[in-house]
Amino acid sequence: MTWAPGSPGEVAAALRASGYLADDRIAQVVFLSGRLDKPVLVEGPAGVGKTELAKAVAETSGRRLVRLQCYEGLDESKALYEWNYRKQLLRLQADQGKEWAELESDIFAEEFLLARPLLEAIRSEDPVVLLVDEIDRVEVETEALLLEVLGDFQVTIPEMGTIASRSMPTVILTSNNTRELSEALKRRCLFLHIGYPSLEREREILLTRVPDLGEALAEQVARLVRSMRAHALRKPPSVSESIDWARTLLALGVAEVDPEVAVDTLHVLLKYQTDIETVAADFEPSD
Repeated sequence: MTWAPGSPGEVAAALRASGYLADDRIAQVVFLSGRLDKPVLVEGPAGVGKTELAKAVAETSGRRLVRLQCYEGLDESKALYEWNYRKQLLRLQADQGKEWAELESDIFAEEFLLARPLLEAIRSEDPVVLLVDEIDRVEVETEALLLEVLGDFQVTIPEMGTIASRSMPTVILTSNNTRELSEALKRRCLFLHIGYPSLEREREILLTRVPDLGEALAEQVARLVRSMRAHALRKPPSVSESIDWARTLLALGVAEVDPEVAVDTLHVLLKYQTDIETVAADFEPSD
């Protein structure tokens, strides 16, 4: 499917149709990414919709989503490719007596190659959306590998040669900003920061993601969550957690959040006891 929006406004409308409410900046960066064929580096707190943006772009454009979930210890074999050593060993056992030159060309063939997300995206006949999620969690060496692949959109496999991209993927990298990324990586990407939404936008997000919520309760939830973020919390409530809280209130049959209901359900929003105690104090009756 060809997706060629003519303006940032068309991008915003298309993303909205898939359930993702993009502001002007998000829509502009996604639009420019397609026009300039550049990856997008999306930074911001956890739970503000960075990963959901990649999913929405894939759904809107009709492209398959290929996801590389980053973590400490991720290496080339898990990000790019590795060989199926068990199958290779079986082939070697079956071909005993052959010369090594003949064996080498036999076992280092397509049928023994296990493509991981980066190679999968590069070899795809149809354009895909490649999501490199939480890139700030990998070591600098792995970041350099990603930089090389994303720079040329090709992979060199010593036993097989260079595999160039068959189609240009849309690349979205996300970062929770737990460490500083290299200048070289940032230079190759369009930068997009997604922070906590405005009160009005969060209310709209709640109404979109929780259709049965109702205007009044959506407004109350958005205002309460916004006030909680004003505290110096270890983990402020994210947008995804405010959505979970709204769904929780509906499941409990709550029409209006009173102090008792708020305190009883804070564990849905907050993940540290110290944060719960800090926010709960706001709902205690004043003397």
